[in-house]
Amino acid sequence: MTAQDSKLGDTDDKIFVGKGEEQAWLTLALANRHGLVTGATGTGKTVTLQVMAEGFARAGVPVFAADIKGDLSGISEVGEAKDFIVKRASGMGLNFQPDQFSTVFWDVFGEQGHPVRATVTEMGPLLLARMLDLNDVQEGVLNVAFRVADDAGLTLIDMKDLRALLDAIVPDSGKKGADAEEDPLAAIRKAAQGFGNVTKATVGTIQRQLLVLENQGGTKFFGEPALTLKDFMKTDRDGRGMVNILVADKLLQNPRLYATFLLWMLSELFEELPEAGDLPKPKLVFFFDEAHLLFNDAPKALMDKIEQVVRLIRSKGVGVYFVTQNPVDVPDRVLGQLGNRVQHALRAFTPRDQKAVAAAAQTFRPNPKLDTAKVIMELGKGEALVSFLEGNGTPAMVERVMIRPPSARIGPITPDERKAIMAASPVKGKYDTAVDEESAYEMIQKRIAGTAATADGPAGGNGGGLLGQIGSIVGTIFGTNVKRGRLSTGQVIARDVTRSVTNQVIGGMAANIGKSVGGQLGGSIGRTLVRGALGGLLRR
Repeated sequence: MTAQDSKLGDTDDKIFVGKGEEQAWLTLALANRHGLVTGATGTGKTVTLQVMAEGFARAGVPVFAADIKGDLSGISEVGEAKDFIVKRASGMGLNFQPDQFSTVFWDVFGEQGHPVRATVTEMGPLLLARMLDLNDVQEGVLNVAFRVADDAGLTLIDMKDLRALLDAIVPDSGKKGADAEEDPLAAIRKAAQGFGNVTKATVGTIQRQLLVLENQGGTKFFGEPALTLKDFMKTDRDGRGMVNILVADKLLQNPRLYATFLLWMLSELFEELPEAGDLPKPKLVFFFDEAHLLFNDAPKALMDKIEQVVRLIRSKGVGVYFVTQNPVDVPDRVLGQLGNRVQHALRAFTPRDQKAVAAAAQTFRPNPKLDTAKVIMELGKGEALVSFLEGNGTPAMVERVMIRPPSARIGPITPDERKAIMAASPVKGKYDTAVDEESAYEMIQKRIAGTAATADGPAGGNGGGLLGQIGSIVGTIFGTNVKRGRLSTGQVIARDVTRSVTNQVIGGMAANIGKSVGGQLGGSIGRTLVRGALGGLLRR
């Protein structure tokens, strides 16, 4: 380690993580090969995450991390030169220098950070089905609903849009015949049935699951302005990477919403970013805490997509670091792609625990000097087994090291400190106020109201606007706007002609309405929408 290294810890191309018999360096050029931080509760995983996040930020790499307990928020405030911190630093040949890092707080519920929103259309049916815990049949109906919305130009922004669409695809159980009311949503229902059998019972089940999600606060996640992921990928005026912290203590109370939200973010990065190849450092590093929630009970189809995204997002310049208790929490096909490893202590009180320790030890490249399985159970707080990728991209032999102390504060910040940071945030005001643009709910309601006004004529008042006036004029000519009763054969024929013409007008106006929608997705109406690996909308 050079004199400069001894003073600052990091170099231009490496992050100094810890020291034992050997020094543990994370090479920035290999940081997008992903990583894993594991260990039992209370063994120092959060501090390790903070050390790595600080190193990336110093190198000009933006960071996103979920903060489960609030402890990570201290990265935004100046560290304190406490005795144990100074002692640990000096033992590694470091001069402890207190520091702080530019931080932006985010919160799905908008309470302790800027609101994070996505539109229902952007989320897509695959991830939404995961969030709602739907079975295969219910997921199939949800896919039908999204396909109908995409084809018909019905933009799904929030939950009321999705509810209105689900109601619209339910088969019409009303009476049929010459005197039957014209169904203003007949085209939507017909399109849905064209993709398969859509039953009222299945749609009702999905609606009930939506209610559960709404009761858990999920409605705050869906809406506009939707998150622009480029806001995560910024540097401050000193050229350091911004640290984006997702406040997740409340969000974790709904594990499926938490896991699906982070997976959606990952998929959005995968779809939006261009190919970058091998870079000297990542464009963004993404820390996924409580990573086991992502894989719990995930169906095979979703697991295949997760594996694909993790494997390919490396080429987009994004490094993904999973944080969990044991490597066995991560499926083997994903685990094999995580080249940079930090393992804190595990405890083995039962035969099952002992198997887990043995499995964790086997994930490292062996070191003849260490009994890896034994050391895992002996590690003290702040100690870890570390294996980072070497210059040729192969894992280094596992080493026992003491993790360096963070430069910023260890532990949570106060509410007043959080308010001050949010007041000076570079995205202040951009996401804080929700907007409700015209979307599927309003478009469907207009279609219903317009058709009703046409059918009822003057009795419907002026609520039908131009469509109502057209229906009234044509109805007067053919005598179909009289009070309900038995119509003559000529009047029945005339009524059908009237409704046919008016429905064509409605369809044309709906298309024009869709093209003028002020939301982010309004411009996609009138053309085929393309969905990505995890079903999210591709922004073109």
